[in-house]
Amino acid sequence: MNTSASGSAQQDKVGGLAALYLAAAYVVAMPYFLVFVKYTNVVDPVERVNLLISNHDSMRIMNLITYVVFGIVLAVMALTLHARLRRGASALSQAATVVGCTWAVMLVASGLTFNAGMAAVVDLHATSPAQAVSAWQTIEPVAQGLGSSGGELLGGLWVLLVSLAALRGAALPKALNWCGVAVGAAGVLSVVPALADLAYVFGLLQIVWFVWLGIVMLRTASRRLVPAVPAERVDVAARLSGNGLDRGRRY
Repeated sequence: MNTSASGSAQQDKVGGLAALYLAAAYVVAMPYFLVFVKYTNVVDPVERVNLLISNHDSMRIMNLITYVVFGIVLAVMALTLHARLRRGASALSQAATVVGCTWAVMLVASGLTFNAGMAAVVDLHATSPAQAVSAWQTIEPVAQGLGSSGGELLGGLWVLLVSLAALRGAALPKALNWCGVAVGAAGVLSVVPALADLAYVFGLLQIVWFVWLGIVMLRTASRRLVPAVPAERVDVAARLSGNGLDRGRRY
């Protein structure tokens, strides 16, 4: 196996594992925030701060998993996809990488801001609950803005550009690419206030896209790691078989 093939296989393996992690983070985050804590259903500022107080430790861990670590892994995913797509669609691949890395940075910043602000509010609440509520009303919009709470523009645009680049260069299965186009379009359109609920469609469909992408990249890595039989050996084997010297044929 040559060095180039080995390197490409390792990149695909890393990208495949990254994609599966991103899907798993979505699967963990959605039931936690929407069902168990129900944070998004609470509108009253005082009740929101009370939720932070009662779920501080678990929310901190979940923000690390689904924002900070997610963003770092997303950057790795964006770079490995660029390495795979750049030969067939260089300009689109570069644009997708810029958008993907920007989204990754924003998610990391959102998670860190949320956790740092939450810790400050929890400490402040012990002495002044009213000031804690006021402080959180200032901190939360910043964290949510960084996390694309107003619509999945960056995430949708990244998936859309990746899928278009893969379609142009035939670097991924066509069905997966069209799935990505639908996912990306849902994310981009979710910035329209009347279509804000498409953000949930984007999240659910992106789980499917990430899992599918991860499987494809891991299978590609496995195929690349299988050593190819040199042409000289194939030719010698064919000659021996033709001369009746193949042991398998004699016995």
